[in-house]
Amino acid sequence: MKKLMVFTFTALLFAMSCEEVKKSGTEEIVNQKIDVKQEKEAILETLNNETKAAFRRDYEAWKEKWVHDPNITKTYIDFPENTFSESVGWNEISQFVKTFIEEHPEPEPLPKLLDKINVRLYGNGAWVTYIQQDSLRGRKRETRLMEKVNGEWKIAGMQTTIYGFETNETE
Repeated sequence: MKKLMVFTFTALLFAMSCEEVKKSGTEEIVNQKIDVKQEKEAILETLNNETKAAFRRDYEAWKEKWVHDPNITKTYIDFPENTFSESVGWNEISQFVKTFIEEHPEPEPLPKLLDKINVRLYGNGAWVTYIQQDSLRGRKRETRLMEKVNGEWKIAGMQTTIYGFETNETE
């Protein structure tokens, strides 16, 4: 009986200490202040650097802006061309871009770099949307899923919808 009481008391103390660890860990996360402006600027820098690398055909610089994970996605919907493409997973996305660069090695004119994006932060994740005017493809609406990896924002998902050069559109 004495052993049972000691075991029960020890188990109770252990459970209470675990609960305190959980509470303090949660409080630390809840009490962390996120500098939204700073995070938005860092995301903007990642997006602009990824765009520059892609348009300059710099695969090595481009790949540094992406999460290398089997569950990421990249989707293009091109209304003027009536085309759709989807790549799933880092290996497929990486190969798609390598092939594109091999088939189109000449750099393209850079679109106007982003200065305005909509960002919703979720801890180490962010949902980003924006509209960009591409000199070769026209108006594009982009959605990016971002993840903060080792302190740097990287792309974990991308959807691009290309509308072309329509004249009577509202944003």
